[in-house]
Amino acid sequence: MDRRQFFQTSAAGVIGASFAQPSTRPNIVLVLADDLGYGDLGCYGQKRTRTPNLDKMAAEGLRFTQTYAGSTVCAPSRCCLMTGLHTGHARTRGNKSPDLPLRAEDVCVPELLKRAGYRTGLFGKWSLGELGSTGYPLRKGFDEWFGFFSQVHAHNYFPEHLLDQETAYLLRGNMGTKRTEYAPDLFTERALRFIEKQDDRPFFLHVCYTNPHANNEMGRDAGDGMEVPSREPYENESWPKQEKGFAAMITRMDGDLGRIMQSLRSRGLDRNTLVIFTSDNGPHKEGGHDPNFFSSSGPLRGIKRDLYEGGIRVPALGWWPGKIEAGQMSDHVWAFWDVLPTLAELAGAPIPAGIDGHSIVPALYGKKVPQHDFLYWEFHEGRFAQAVRFGDWKAVRLNPGQPVELYNLGEDLSETKNVADRHPDLVKKATELFRTARTESEFWPVKGT
Repeated sequence: MDRRQFFQTSAAGVIGASFAQPSTRPNIVLVLADDLGYGDLGCYGQKRTRTPNLDKMAAEGLRFTQTYAGSTVCAPSRCCLMTGLHTGHARTRGNKSPDLPLRAEDVCVPELLKRAGYRTGLFGKWSLGELGSTGYPLRKGFDEWFGFFSQVHAHNYFPEHLLDQETAYLLRGNMGTKRTEYAPDLFTERALRFIEKQDDRPFFLHVCYTNPHANNEMGRDAGDGMEVPSREPYENESWPKQEKGFAAMITRMDGDLGRIMQSLRSRGLDRNTLVIFTSDNGPHKEGGHDPNFFSSSGPLRGIKRDLYEGGIRVPALGWWPGKIEAGQMSDHVWAFWDVLPTLAELAGAPIPAGIDGHSIVPALYGKKVPQHDFLYWEFHEGRFAQAVRFGDWKAVRLNPGQPVELYNLGEDLSETKNVADRHPDLVKKATELFRTARTESEFWPVKGT
């Protein structure tokens, strides 16, 4: 279905009951970290890196324990987040350079919310369409956009320029050898200005930090890609400099999140604003950082680029004073493709037919939500890997010609015991899902043996 057909038939193409606009539709703030692991926050068990604002957000709101990213790397994960499709159906199923843009007909979150009367803004990293493409943020429903030129450009924390709407924005403090304008700080400032512009419309604010992703070029050249203005408050720790920098990047982002939430409070917007915080995939092993140093995956196996739990299970917090009860924890199993229908329901917007996601609005209020029959992932980076979860069962296949691995997450969260030999019926089910849960794509051919 193209976008014209969607909007013409939206009344008939919704999922569930009537989606009449709520009397008071919430503002929505969606904050995305980059390569932050399941175990990198204090509220998820981290003991050394300090995240007081995120820990407070969890204490005052809702902490999910079984949230899955769209993919194990950046671009496809963000595509799932924005379009409501898993990587078996998504336009973007792996990192590509240049970015493979969303098409005009790929309906995404900001388009739905803008049509529902929301003011929309994006600040940071996008990865779904460069300037001049059909996937450029201003063509996908964002009223305001300030961020990186491309995914590759996004991993320099002191760039000489950023994009402001469609114009290059020169950062004079980063010219030559100067390093005074830290990109994440600038994104926070723009986010605060966006909030300050409040009018009679609700708003959707999407802040995409690059912390704690490595500056890979600097990592290759200098062995330390943890680019941050200061390693405080960890400068005096007896840690490798890369780990001081990694921790400082997380704590700095935590402070930025605190500033955004304080702005909402000071303007009396907190009780009508849903804030969601999560990460695009598991922790990295780049720029000299060792993900084992802080146990960034927590109890989970794997890291970024793995389809084991550590690569795709991510921290996720929800905060909405007066609506979300403080101190909640939810073990509801959900994934990034559930975000579009969830936000659409809250905004009173029609939910497109044919997506993979389900609304999890009841889970925000501590209520039960029907579980997916299965969750599916595929990963294209030099190989074709697949994973599927149904109930507590998780199957992983690293290449088409390799055997299916099977794990019972209810008994073996760390995926240490492959029980495929004991459950041929479940292996058969997983193999069939690997075949049927996806559609072919010319951009993402099946590779590997």
